[in-house]
Amino acid sequence: MLTATLPHEDLVTTAHRAKLAFIYVRQSSVGQVRQHQESTELQYRLVDRALHLGWPRERVQVIDEDLGCSGASSDGRQGFQKLIAEIGLGHAGLVLSLDASRLARNNRDWYQLIELCGLFGVLIADGERLFDPAAYHDRLLLGLSGIMSEAELHQIKIRLHQGERQKAERGELRQPLPAGLAEDRGGMIVLNPDEEVQARLNLVFHLFRDLGSAHAVMRALQRAGLLVPVRPLRGPAPHAVVWQPADSSRVLNILKNPSYAGAYVYGRHFQDPGRRRAGVPRSGTVTRPPDAWPVCLLEAHPGYIGWEEFMANQKRLSDNINRYSAGHRGVPRKGMALLQGIAVCGRCGRRMGLGYSGPHGEYPVYRCGADKHQSGAPMCQEVRALAVDAEIERLVLEALTPDRVALAIAALSTLDEEARLLERQWALRRERARYEAERARRQYDAVEPENRLVARSLERAWEERLRAVEQVETEYEHWYREQPLALSDAERTEILAVGANLSAVWHAQTTTAADRKRIVRLIIQEAILDQKQVPGRVLIRLVWQTGAVSEHDLRRTVHSYDCYAEIEELEGRVRALNAAGKMDGEIAETLNAEGFLSSRGTTFDHGLVFLLRKRWGIATVKINGAEANPVRWPDGSYSIQGAAKVLGVTAQTILKWLKCGRLSGHQLAKGLPWQIMLEEERIPELRTLVRRTTPSRRKAL
Repeated sequence: MLTATLPHEDLVTTAHRAKLAFIYVRQSSVGQVRQHQESTELQYRLVDRALHLGWPRERVQVIDEDLGCSGASSDGRQGFQKLIAEIGLGHAGLVLSLDASRLARNNRDWYQLIELCGLFGVLIADGERLFDPAAYHDRLLLGLSGIMSEAELHQIKIRLHQGERQKAERGELRQPLPAGLAEDRGGMIVLNPDEEVQARLNLVFHLFRDLGSAHAVMRALQRAGLLVPVRPLRGPAPHAVVWQPADSSRVLNILKNPSYAGAYVYGRHFQDPGRRRAGVPRSGTVTRPPDAWPVCLLEAHPGYIGWEEFMANQKRLSDNINRYSAGHRGVPRKGMALLQGIAVCGRCGRRMGLGYSGPHGEYPVYRCGADKHQSGAPMCQEVRALAVDAEIERLVLEALTPDRVALAIAALSTLDEEARLLERQWALRRERARYEAERARRQYDAVEPENRLVARSLERAWEERLRAVEQVETEYEHWYREQPLALSDAERTEILAVGANLSAVWHAQTTTAADRKRIVRLIIQEAILDQKQVPGRVLIRLVWQTGAVSEHDLRRTVHSYDCYAEIEELEGRVRALNAAGKMDGEIAETLNAEGFLSSRGTTFDHGLVFLLRKRWGIATVKINGAEANPVRWPDGSYSIQGAAKVLGVTAQTILKWLKCGRLSGHQLAKGLPWQIMLEEERIPELRTLVRRTTPSRRKAL
């Protein structure tokens, strides 16, 4: 028991002193290094302990690269990794630290150090005694020290986190504020008093309401030449607001920040060690969904938008990112299909994707392929989009027709509002540039003329501000020419006239496919499609934005009459017309007049009617009720058998002559008897031709 407190200096041998003694110095944070300097000095004094143990001063090395680094992991601790390397190379005889917690705060790194020291015969010393990792009892004590060090860190973290959590639940834990918010002198959170910052953030939220995509908001800001306010969190507070070009990440940071909705949130992010990559800072940061935030206090301070709008924005952003997943609509994009993102499969209830078929991909198709992708099952269903979109277009225009004047007036109001917003942004930007120039002028006027060392610098700063004012004015004039703000009376009249004719707006060349999809989504929430319930038809169930539901039935084209929608009616009508003595051509004309269409959506002709009769086994109509073909028909033409008898040849020869053009004739319909025109003066000529031919050549005839 007494040996536990003895220094055990007799463990040090000449072999140990022949190697280096390493003093490891570490404190967990920069604040500790700056404020707890006595601890740092105490660790540096361990050099005297190494000298007392017999190491010469030149063979004592201090490793202090890890000052300000946490001991919870060896990642990023260059000093600890250097110490491990020196031990592995056999250069170390002694490792000296104030206690085990300075070397490592987790058992993985601690036992790695003990294992290497025991393997290479390195002694470990703390502020009280020496340990030989190769000895069982010393190894046991070192292991207990490492366990206590890790447990101590765990308890410290729990106490700190509980205190931080309780303070956050009261809304008193101060967190970095975004550029749109600031603290007043009383410590209250208020909107940034800078009017340009407020106007720019309001514009971002306004654009997102209209465009529905963060990328579209970014492009709109870039087209207008407008920057976004950013508060970089680098260096000591307070952090000044700077203006940066609009990019996707900056716009998303604005749209996703709950502080702009007046909410105080704690625990939005956490570190996932499984997703962390070596050498990449903050690579393991994971964002929690809003319903998993540990602390969320609504209406804690003023905001730019309401909480309901913030949650709607998060839902829209999630839909845009996961637009190919079930339950997400996504933003309207390029492409012809009107129901992209809102088409739902009527068989399984999943969101339908979009594909394109045809030689050049010109035919859009709504596809439900979730089963195929997940389990290799057959495709649930595919619905061709052209016919469905035509019906949706008709229904949308029909629904909007009563409100066309109100829509035109609303369009004028929207244009005026957008013009005022953009003009306000440029006015604030020009005002800021002029203020900076005037401020630089006042600073230059306040300096003594004789103090040229300062006056020259202030003069250059003034000139730079004046050039900035000139650049802003030039950019504003260019933007104003490209996008005139005021609408003339003629333009207003034209917009009202166009609003009264929605069909012209819909089919205008300037109206893009994305614009048409936005119009559809304004009044239709989702469209449920099912083309397998009734053969040859597509059942459409529309859920309108008002909550109303309407059902529609659309005939579709098919490849085979097995899937024809009105196959029984079509067959019955063909049989009735055939029984009435109608020829195939007459049947086709009657079917077309009555509105029947073929399986591919085209009109009927005599050839198609003939194929349908063959399919259904309907016999050919007999002319004048005759059972057999006569020699001559009532109009004087010959039948096949009659022409063969008159010319003295076989019926096959007559057919060959008709095919090669030696004889002329016609059929009233395909499958009906031939009517051959045979003049009396040609009969002797053809008979002579037959007699002059040999039997072998006669067969060729």
